[in-house]
Amino acid sequence: MTPLQPSTPPKLEEPKFGFNSYAERLNGRAAMVGFVSTLAIEYFTGQGLLAWLGLY
Repeated sequence: MTPLQPSTPPKLEEPKFGFNSYAERLNGRAAMVGFVSTLAIEYFTGQGLLAWLGLY
């Protein structure tokens, strides 16, 4: 005898934290903005990011 299965799957909300598609998409966008900002800093100042920050 097989257990009963629901006729339609339950509608569960996506979690607000952790590894979910929204968090991953937001993280990817933030990484792209950071990378482009680093390239812009290097182009306009003529120095690398670490030199610009005074760490090198």
